[in-house]
Amino acid sequence: MKPKYLTEQAISSFIQSALNEDIGDGDHSTLSSVPEDAIESAKMIFKDTGIVAGVEIAERIFNALDETLEVKALVKEGDFLSHGDIIMEVKGKAQSILMAERLALNCIQRMSGIATHTNRVVKLVEGTKTKILDTRKTTPNFRILEKWAVYIGGGQNHRFGLYDMVMLKDNHIDYAGSIEKAVARTKDYLASKNKSLKIEVETRNLQEVKEALAANVDVIMLDNMHPDTMKEAVVLVNGQCKTEASGGITEEVVAEIARTGVDYISLGALTHSSLSKDISLKAVK
Repeated sequence: MKPKYLTEQAISSFIQSALNEDIGDGDHSTLSSVPEDAIESAKMIFKDTGIVAGVEIAERIFNALDETLEVKALVKEGDFLSHGDIIMEVKGKAQSILMAERLALNCIQRMSGIATHTNRVVKLVEGTKTKILDTRKTTPNFRILEKWAVYIGGGQNHRFGLYDMVMLKDNHIDYAGSIEKAVARTKDYLASKNKSLKIEVETRNLQEVKEALAANVDVIMLDNMHPDTMKEAVVLVNGQCKTEASGGITEEVVAEIARTGVDYISLGALTHSSLSKDISLKAVK
C-alpha cells in the first residue's frame, strides 16, 4: 500500500508542473530535427548498481506527455539492479520520447540513489527494533518523490510537512519559554481546532527528557546525544512514548545508536546527500 501522500492529484500535479518547467514553449531541438511522424523505440538502461526506484513515475511521465506511447517496465520498484540491466522500453512518437526523456531520467536517477542509500542504512540496523526515518530536509517541490524513494528503499516516512504532525523543536521551546508551556499551548490549540495530531518534542539532555515525559507527548526526540546518554533516556522513558534519535547521524554510528533501544533514527542525509544513480535512455536502431 502506498503512503497516503501519494495521491493521484499530487502525482499528476508534480508531473505537469515539471513538464511545463522543462518544455516551456517547446522542445525546439527535437521539433526542429526529428520528423513529426517518426515512430521509434528506446531502452532505459541502469548503468550502476543498486536499488531502482521511480519506475512508476517514469512510466507516468512518458504517458502524461503522450498517452499513445507504449511503455513496458521490465523491473519492479525496489529491485536490485546491476550495470546494463534494462529498466523499461518505450515505443512510439520519437518527438514525445525525447521531450519526456530528461524528466523521466531525473526522477528515476534521484529516486534510485535515495532508495539505495536508505536500503543500505536499513540493513545496518537489522536485528534491532529501530526503524529508519526520513526528514523534511528535502528539495522544494520534489519532496513527494524523495519520500517515496525512502519508502521504496525500506525506510519509513516521518511527517510529510508542517501540517500532519506537531514537532516542537528547540526554537519552538525557547520561544514558548519551556517544554511544559509549549506542549500545553499546543494541546489547547489542537483542541480548539478539533485536530488530532501526534506531538513530538525535541530534547537536548536528560532533564528535558523528563520534562517531555511529564508533558505526556507521543514522541521524544533525542537530539545530538551521546549513545550512552540515549541509553539512559530510553530507560527513563520506559516505553511510555516513542523515542527518536536525531542529529548528524552517519552510517558509521547508526548501528551503535540502534542498539541503545530507540524506536526510530531519523537521517536528513537520506534525502539531502544521496548520490543519484547513473541511468540513461538510448535509442534502439
